[in-house]
Amino acid sequence: MRVLFSVSSWPTHYSAMVPLGWALQAAGHELRVLCPPSQTAAVAGAGLPPVPLLGGMEVAVHNRLSYVREARAGQWPYPWTPLHPVTGAPMSTLDAFDVEAYARTDGARFAESSAAGHDAAVGFARDWRPDLVVHDPVSTEGLLAALVSGVPAVIALWGPVGTHEPAPVRILPDDLGDSFARHGLGPFGPDLIRHVLDPCPDEVAPPVRGLRLPVRYVPYNGPGVPPARMPRVDGRPRVCVTWSTALSTMTGPRSYALPMIVAALSALGVETVLTATREDAAALGPVPDSVRILERGPLYALLPDCDAVVHHGGAGSAMTAMVTGTPQLAITFASEQACLAARIATSGAGLHLPGHTATVETVQAAVAALLEDPGHRRAAAALRRSAISRPSPVELLPRLEKLAAG
Repeated sequence: MRVLFSVSSWPTHYSAMVPLGWALQAAGHELRVLCPPSQTAAVAGAGLPPVPLLGGMEVAVHNRLSYVREARAGQWPYPWTPLHPVTGAPMSTLDAFDVEAYARTDGARFAESSAAGHDAAVGFARDWRPDLVVHDPVSTEGLLAALVSGVPAVIALWGPVGTHEPAPVRILPDDLGDSFARHGLGPFGPDLIRHVLDPCPDEVAPPVRGLRLPVRYVPYNGPGVPPARMPRVDGRPRVCVTWSTALSTMTGPRSYALPMIVAALSALGVETVLTATREDAAALGPVPDSVRILERGPLYALLPDCDAVVHHGGAGSAMTAMVTGTPQLAITFASEQACLAARIATSGAGLHLPGHTATVETVQAAVAALLEDPGHRRAAAALRRSAISRPSPVELLPRLEKLAAG
């Protein structure tokens, strides 16, 4: 069969789809990946064939605009003003963002680009004639192309946040170019989604409607060389720290919590393995001898040798920790990440600290609890068993083939 993927401009939004792409190609199915031009190299680097036709708003701009809306609605919990949606510059007040000027200029440009990308997706689907479309939640171009072409569409979730979430957690984007209405489908909304590819164990399952297709989460953390096996230092507990490479550009410089986390873990006396970009590592300055820094080390290769992990609440980090059975602490600075972290904390497999209230002392206490309370280890192990009991991407293929044939 022919399968069309549609992905957004943010690699972590579609990283959960990459192993499914491998499985489809290995089984002899044809695959194409509609993507923005900015993702051509990333998609090709994952071994998938890109078709760089999509446009629209960059995810960083989309998120910053959402944060401004949250602040105007009184739903922004942080004691600082969101960044300017378009420029990413700090704002002292919300009035620094001119909503009317935005609608006339950048907003109109994003809407035109979004409409063009949706139309291009429909045009490609009409020419290539896929049997099935799989898209990430932000890439609604795939859903539109499937509906217009009359073939099944499957939305591929990236973690424990679903299709029918209330504001401000809603992950589905607005239809900036009114593309669904222009193609005769009426206004875009979550009820247009019929099939949901869900990698989450039942303990943290997000709210969805329609047919839920369970699948095992197979970590894909991007290209990187797994480190050589690292011997333990003096038998101390080992804690992995991984942090978003772009969080500060979306929620502001005060969300750069790595110095606080490193200080907390150093005082706790644990061995710390930090995977970070070269820029984030350089911003830390000198670190204690108990801290090892690995530039972009793939998380799936690190966590099996770690007793706990600290991260920002991103789905890739959280889901990788689930399948490795690693207790996790999420220190969050955005609504989606806070929702995700709260669901994991409810399962017992992790803890959650809102980033704006976290301190060295609270981080120390949370990590100590993960290391010392066997209940967290048991819950993390149970979550792992539940995660790996789901059908692998290879085992899912007969169900997708049946869906496409029907």
